[in-house]
Amino acid sequence: MTNAFVINGGKPLKGEITPQGAKNEALQVISAVLLTEEKVTISNIPDIKDVNKLIELLGDMGVITEKTDESTYTFIAKDIDQDFFQSEAFKTKGGGLRGSIMIVGPLLARFGKASIPKPGGDKIGRRRLDTHFLGFEKLGARFDYNPEDGFFNVDASNLQGTYILLDEASVTGTANIVMTAVLAKGTTTIYNAACEPYLQQLCKMLNRMGAKISGIGSNLLTIEGVTKLGGTDHRLLPDMIEIGSFIGLAAMTGSEITIKDVHYKELGMIPDVFKRLGIKLELRGDDIYIPAQDHYEIETFIDGSIMTIADAPWPGFTPDLLSIVLVVAIQAKGSVLIHQKMFESRLFFVDKLLDMGAQIILCDPHRATVIGLDKQVQLRGISMTSPDIRAGVSLLIAALSAQGKSTIYNIEQIERGYQHIDTRLKALGADITRI
Repeated sequence: MTNAFVINGGKPLKGEITPQGAKNEALQVISAVLLTEEKVTISNIPDIKDVNKLIELLGDMGVITEKTDESTYTFIAKDIDQDFFQSEAFKTKGGGLRGSIMIVGPLLARFGKASIPKPGGDKIGRRRLDTHFLGFEKLGARFDYNPEDGFFNVDASNLQGTYILLDEASVTGTANIVMTAVLAKGTTTIYNAACEPYLQQLCKMLNRMGAKISGIGSNLLTIEGVTKLGGTDHRLLPDMIEIGSFIGLAAMTGSEITIKDVHYKELGMIPDVFKRLGIKLELRGDDIYIPAQDHYEIETFIDGSIMTIADAPWPGFTPDLLSIVLVVAIQAKGSVLIHQKMFESRLFFVDKLLDMGAQIILCDPHRATVIGLDKQVQLRGISMTSPDIRAGVSLLIAALSAQGKSTIYNIEQIERGYQHIDTRLKALGADITRI
């Protein structure tokens, strides 16, 4: 039995919404509790499947986890059950959770060994894990893949700091290598490191625990190994993908919405990209206020050529918001080329938008041209299935702006990334029911 959302769209929304804690940061900093025996407290944790599964997985391996309020947990990773990593339970749970790769670095660093089942997750193209494993190897880990039982076994009893040039600026790859290097002997230099706010948050947290990481916020990190780390308190940033999603939602539905406590300076160019689509937004304190807009017009480049919006490693525009930008452009005035460089099948949800009446040319698996309808024509509601987290929310935004009833199936994909999304949208006046 799968759940679905039924949405009656075409109505403007109004009110305030507070973004959840950042999912991608949560998966990293929660894994980092494995680096110390001491108590670590993490607040602003989102109540979503991927994060809850990781917390449960830590509990299974012997971490004492306690929920002290609705978004705060304490973790004490004093006694870890090493046998658990060879068990069927670990294989099932670890294999079903992409974030489980993040526990490998901390386990290697602290215990000198780890195993990991081959990971699963959503369909947005191949997500290679080479970056992680190449990094571990450079630090002195040896691993073998056992095709019989589907486990990677890693031995890292003698980790040595070294110079690492990453083959790609992978956020999770960088995070994993950083967590491994903090307890390695000597100095590690990571060049072409990812420098997303999530990663900066992880590095700051590790430094408070006693690590010695410099170069935070740049693509060149230097880590002097230490022998042990202590406990700390850490608060997650708000989720920038949610913030971007809500900006897009407001524009497309012609709604007046205030997004609370956004940590504006950590949003990079996200607000600017939405402004290029013609969306008005203003900063009030640390809240983003979006007025109700009947129209928004896509800028052209200075020479009059069509605007292109593409993803790039931070501080470039995050690939996670390209699906949202694509949907919001449907009702803009003007045209835009969306170029999704990082993942090869993230644009395939465009067929559903075409069924709703959007004017989009899918050029190839990486590029789509959106010809804005300027709200002259409303999208029409349809039944559809969500292929991945971000496409799911994009389809949800399209449905809220469409005339008539839409049904979205496979909403488990949406709920892996957005907590209580139906309840929070209802509070803004959306007509959305879970069936």
